[in-house]
Amino acid sequence: MSKPMSDFQRQFLARGTGQQLYTENEFNEKLSKKLAEIMAVAIDTSKTAVMIERQACAEVALMGTDEPVQTETLEILKKERQRIHDAILNRIPTQRQ
Repeated sequence: MSKPMSDFQRQFLARGTGQQLYTENEFNEKLSKKLAEIMAVAIDTSKTAVMIERQACAEVALMGTDEPVQTETLEILKKERQRIHDAILNRIPTQRQ
């Protein structure tokens, strides 16, 4: 645990800034709250990035090729691509909100 700031240290740090002086505990409490807010934004941003990536992967799964194939094979490929697409998007359904 760090030792508390002296009156001189507090006055020195606050001089000319017009800022309110905080005790170490008040500062740590406010810092903890702000860190929690930053983490919440970081988590939300990460979830959004994962969903964007998952959407792009799902779209790639639907892409076909220009190679000629038999009609029966083409239908099987389309169904399989659709299945993969859906599986990618719905991997964790609770994230799709």
